[in-house]
Amino acid sequence: MTAAATRPGQSPLRDDGAKPPALAQALGAGGLVPFVGLALVLWLVPPDPGAWVALALVGYGALIVSFLGGIHWGVAMAQGLATTGHLAWGVAPSLLAWPALLMPAHAALPWLGLLLIVCYGVDRRLYVAAGLRAWLTLRWRLSMVAALSCFIAAGAT
Repeated sequence: MTAAATRPGQSPLRDDGAKPPALAQALGAGGLVPFVGLALVLWLVPPDPGAWVALALVGYGALIVSFLGGIHWGVAMAQGLATTGHLAWGVAPSLLAWPALLMPAHAALPWLGLLLIVCYGVDRRLYVAAGLRAWLTLRWRLSMVAALSCFIAAGAT
Protein backbone atom coordinates (compact mmCIF):
# COMPACT_ATOMS: atom_id res chain seq x y z
CA MET A 1 0.00 0.00 0.00
CA THR A 2 1.48 3.38 -0.97
CA ALA A 3 1.42 6.43 1.24
CA ALA A 4 -1.25 7.92 -1.02
CA ALA A 5 -3.44 4.84 -0.57
CA THR A 6 -3.10 4.78 3.20
CA ARG A 7 -6.41 5.04 5.05
CA PRO A 8 -6.83 7.93 7.52
CA GLY A 9 -5.30 7.01 10.85
CA GLN A 10 -3.16 4.25 9.31
CA SER A 11 0.57 4.85 9.05
CA PRO A 12 2.38 4.21 5.78
CA LEU A 13 5.14 2.65 7.92
CA ARG A 14 3.01 -0.26 9.17
CA ASP A 15 3.86 -3.24 7.09
CA ASP A 16 1.30 -5.78 8.29
CA GLY A 17 3.63 -8.59 7.21
CA ALA A 18 4.95 -7.18 3.94
CA LYS A 19 8.72 -7.36 3.52
CA PRO A 20 10.67 -4.10 3.15
CA PRO A 21 10.64 -2.61 -0.34
CA ALA A 22 13.50 -3.45 -2.70
CA LEU A 23 14.75 0.13 -2.49
CA ALA A 24 15.12 -0.12 1.29
CA GLN A 25 16.98 -3.39 0.89
CA ALA A 26 19.31 -1.94 -1.75
CA LEU A 27 20.01 1.22 0.23
CA GLY A 28 20.62 -0.83 3.36
CA ALA A 29 23.14 -2.98 1.49
CA GLY A 30 24.77 0.18 0.14
CA GLY A 31 25.09 1.44 3.68
CA LEU A 32 27.24 -1.59 4.48
CA VAL A 33 29.88 -0.64 1.90
CA PRO A 34 31.76 1.71 4.26
CA PHE A 35 31.66 -0.87 7.07
CA VAL A 36 32.96 -3.76 4.98
CA GLY A 37 35.24 -1.68 2.77
CA LEU A 38 36.94 0.20 5.58
CA ALA A 39 37.35 -2.95 7.67
CA LEU A 40 39.09 -4.62 4.72
CA VAL A 41 41.27 -1.59 4.07
CA LEU A 42 42.43 -1.63 7.69
CA TRP A 43 43.84 -5.10 7.15
CA LEU A 44 45.56 -4.07 3.91
CA VAL A 45 47.14 -0.66 4.56
CA PRO A 46 50.15 0.22 6.69
CA PRO A 47 49.44 1.53 10.21
CA ASP A 48 49.92 5.26 9.49
CA PRO A 49 47.15 5.64 6.88
CA GLY A 50 45.24 2.95 8.77
CA ALA A 51 44.73 5.37 11.65
CA TRP A 52 42.74 7.65 9.33
CA VAL A 53 40.75 4.72 7.98
CA ALA A 54 39.95 3.57 11.52
CA LEU A 55 38.82 7.10 12.41
CA ALA A 56 36.56 7.14 9.34
CA LEU A 57 35.00 3.81 10.36
CA VAL A 58 34.46 4.95 13.95
CA GLY A 59 32.77 8.13 12.70
CA TYR A 60 30.56 6.23 10.28
CA GLY A 61 29.67 3.61 12.88
CA ALA A 62 28.66 6.29 15.39
CA LEU A 63 26.50 7.99 12.75
CA ILE A 64 24.73 4.74 11.91
CA VAL A 65 24.08 3.89 15.56
CA SER A 66 22.59 7.38 15.97
CA PHE A 67 20.49 6.85 12.85
CA LEU A 68 19.12 3.60 14.29
CA GLY A 69 17.90 5.52 17.32
CA GLY A 70 16.42 8.29 15.20
CA ILE A 71 14.26 5.77 13.38
CA HIS A 72 12.24 5.43 16.58
CA TRP A 73 11.33 9.10 16.66
CA GLY A 74 10.19 8.78 13.04
CA VAL A 75 8.10 5.73 13.92
CA ALA A 76 6.62 7.51 16.94
CA MET A 77 5.72 10.58 14.89
CA ALA A 78 4.32 8.68 11.88
CA GLN A 79 2.25 6.28 13.94
CA GLY A 80 1.29 8.55 16.81
CA LEU A 81 3.20 6.32 19.25
CA ALA A 82 4.45 8.95 21.66
CA THR A 83 5.55 6.19 24.01
CA THR A 84 8.45 6.33 26.40
CA GLY A 85 9.98 3.31 24.67
CA HIS A 86 10.24 4.87 21.22
CA LEU A 87 11.07 8.39 22.35
CA ALA A 88 13.62 7.49 25.03
CA TRP A 89 15.30 4.84 22.91
CA GLY A 90 15.38 7.30 20.01
CA VAL A 91 17.90 9.39 21.95
CA ALA A 92 19.84 6.64 23.76
CA PRO A 93 21.90 5.28 20.82
CA SER A 94 23.29 8.74 20.03
CA LEU A 95 24.30 9.26 23.63
CA LEU A 96 25.89 5.81 23.78
CA ALA A 97 27.73 6.15 20.45
CA TRP A 98 29.09 9.64 21.05
CA PRO A 99 31.88 8.55 23.45
CA ALA A 100 33.22 6.27 20.70
CA LEU A 101 34.29 9.41 18.87
CA LEU A 102 36.58 10.20 21.80
CA MET A 103 38.04 6.70 22.21
CA PRO A 104 40.99 5.14 20.43
CA ALA A 105 39.82 2.98 17.53
CA HIS A 106 40.81 -0.29 19.20
CA ALA A 107 38.26 0.47 21.94
CA ALA A 108 35.67 2.40 19.90
CA LEU A 109 35.13 -0.23 17.21
CA PRO A 110 34.16 -3.08 19.56
CA TRP A 111 31.96 -0.64 21.48
CA LEU A 112 30.15 0.34 18.28
CA GLY A 113 29.83 -3.31 17.25
CA LEU A 114 28.21 -4.05 20.59
CA LEU A 115 25.89 -1.05 20.24
CA LEU A 116 24.77 -2.23 16.81
CA ILE A 117 23.80 -5.57 18.35
CA VAL A 118 22.07 -3.88 21.30
CA CYS A 119 20.12 -1.65 18.90
CA TYR A 120 18.90 -4.72 17.06
CA GLY A 121 17.90 -6.35 20.34
CA VAL A 122 15.83 -3.34 21.36
CA ASP A 123 14.34 -3.10 17.88
CA ARG A 124 13.16 -6.72 18.10
CA ARG A 125 10.76 -5.55 20.79
CA LEU A 126 9.91 -2.04 19.60
CA TYR A 127 9.50 -2.88 15.90
CA VAL A 128 7.05 -5.66 16.75
CA ALA A 129 5.07 -3.30 18.99
CA ALA A 130 4.93 -0.79 16.12
CA GLY A 131 3.79 -3.40 13.57
CA LEU A 132 7.14 -3.49 11.79
CA ARG A 133 8.06 -7.13 12.38
CA ALA A 134 8.74 -7.72 8.67
CA TRP A 135 11.67 -5.28 8.80
CA LEU A 136 13.51 -7.35 11.41
CA THR A 137 15.10 -9.78 8.95
CA LEU A 138 16.64 -6.89 7.03
CA ARG A 139 17.68 -5.21 10.29
CA TRP A 140 19.31 -8.46 11.47
CA ARG A 141 21.36 -8.84 8.29
CA LEU A 142 22.47 -5.23 8.18
CA SER A 143 23.28 -5.07 11.90
CA MET A 144 25.26 -8.28 11.98
CA VAL A 145 27.40 -7.39 8.94
CA ALA A 146 28.03 -3.91 10.37
CA ALA A 147 28.87 -5.25 13.84
CA LEU A 148 31.12 -7.99 12.44
CA SER A 149 32.92 -5.37 10.34
CA CYS A 150 33.55 -3.30 13.48
CA PHE A 151 34.90 -6.32 15.35
CA ILE A 152 37.13 -7.37 12.43
CA ALA A 153 38.39 -3.81 12.02
CA ALA A 154 39.19 -3.62 15.73
CA GLY A 155 41.46 -6.61 15.27
CA ALA A 156 43.49 -4.66 12.72
CA THR A 157 43.95 -1.56 14.88
